[in-house]
Amino acid sequence: MSFKYDDTLLPQTERAAMMAKDLKDRTKVDELVLTITEKKEPREFQSKWSGASGRVCDAVGTDENGDSVNISLWNDDIEKVQVDSKIRITNGWASSYKNKLQVSSGKFGKLEVL
Repeated sequence: MSFKYDDTLLPQTERAAMMAKDLKDRTKVDELVLTITEKKEPREFQSKWSGASGRVCDAVGTDENGDSVNISLWNDDIEKVQVDSKIRITNGWASSYKNKLQVSSGKFGKLEVL
């Protein structure tokens, strides 16, 4: 029997809070709190690989130190988030797209409005 470590069971204070300056391409985002400063219009997409379709929206968020990062909002998350919303992304990811670092809750992470 194997045991899988699940850090989502830890109290919030024990999680590794990240800042925008700590983010690196192709890395996991344990927990990141941002205030939305910009939100663009959503657009439709269709995956080249799976054929799945949906909506995506580009946004910008700023952490408590004033550092900014691009955010990809997917499907239902688009409607939840407005400019000036404070959000928390847990178990998300960071990656470069068109030479710009972006973060997202991704398929298995969570985005919540605080």
